[in-house]
Amino acid sequence: MRSLRYLLRKEFLQIFRDHFMVAQLLLMPILQLLLLGNAATFEVKTARMYVVDRDHTETSRALVDRLQASRRFVVVGASPSVDVGNEWILERKTDMVLSIPSDFERDIARNRAAQVQLILNAENGAAAGVTESYAAQIIGAFARELTDELGPVRLMPVKLIPAMDSMQTLRAAPIPAPAVRAIDIRARGWYNPDLNYRDYMVPGILVQLVTVVGSLMTAMNIVREKEIGTLDQLSVTPLSRNVFMAAKLIPFWIIALVELALGLLVARFVFHTPMLGSILLVFAAAAIYLFAALGIGLFISTLVDTQQQAMFVTFFIIMVYLLMSGLFTPIRSMPDWAQWLAQANPMKHFIEIMRAILLKGATTRDVLKPMLILVGFAAVVLTLAVRQYARRVG
Repeated sequence: MRSLRYLLRKEFLQIFRDHFMVAQLLLMPILQLLLLGNAATFEVKTARMYVVDRDHTETSRALVDRLQASRRFVVVGASPSVDVGNEWILERKTDMVLSIPSDFERDIARNRAAQVQLILNAENGAAAGVTESYAAQIIGAFARELTDELGPVRLMPVKLIPAMDSMQTLRAAPIPAPAVRAIDIRARGWYNPDLNYRDYMVPGILVQLVTVVGSLMTAMNIVREKEIGTLDQLSVTPLSRNVFMAAKLIPFWIIALVELALGLLVARFVFHTPMLGSILLVFAAAAIYLFAALGIGLFISTLVDTQQQAMFVTFFIIMVYLLMSGLFTPIRSMPDWAQWLAQANPMKHFIEIMRAILLKGATTRDVLKPMLILVGFAAVVLTLAVRQYARRVG
């Protein structure tokens, strides 16, 4: 223990002597959380809409006004030509073209049915899908209002997705508009009743930042000792490999927990993220997870010889972890082989734990399974790191 205490003192002095590293460890992740917490979202709050109204009646104007009143759409241009709207999509000036035919109001009055055309810019498929869903819901609500006045009315939005190179239609299909129902449907969302995407993203982003900083700094620490020659000096001292690895791991483990605490304060008071569960349970899970995350950094440091190599390998592994963690896309939507592979991703399990505790108020019993998986992963990675180090210096 005495040797470990002296080594820990040496590591902390070495870390805090480099003021730029301290800023990297503590300040940069907080700034990234502030930026990513606002920027990392798949919500489409406002879509630009180009209007081609060939009817110019009270009903067609009411439909356009209804779309604008929802605050989901803002009219950026209008003309009687669909070709002009297509050009606007090609030049990325608008996200959707609403085309209302010349006999729109007459068809509603005579046939109780009419069509409108939605031309979507589907370069970003997710955003186009959300925009289409918003438009279909609003048009369906508008049809129900007309039903109250005229009897059953059907408005059938037809979706067109133009090719961005030639503006030729790739697909045209009717969008199922909400049917008029005699049953009053009321929906309520649990755990995130306001459907605030930041409440979902901020816990995951915080896990990402803690992982990136902890793993990268740990990986580069031992490699730096190799480059300046002090690792060879330490290898001939009467220190056990376990003590040496513990001295390299514990300082960054403590700093990462401090960083997590600062991130939780930002999440609570800046983003107003709900924290329904036990904060102590969050830190208990984080303490286990960080042994796994920092163990990966230690293992990488035993494989490479330069800090440049350590940085490259660490970012490669973390990018794979991020894309297969469920942070941005649901794991359930991945292929079966990817879902199985994601089970070996410690970041995936800790993100689940963070969201469950903060948003759902989960207890120890609820998150026991992913915590045990993290314990097993940490034990395996740390064992491999110690053995690999012994092989390199032995």
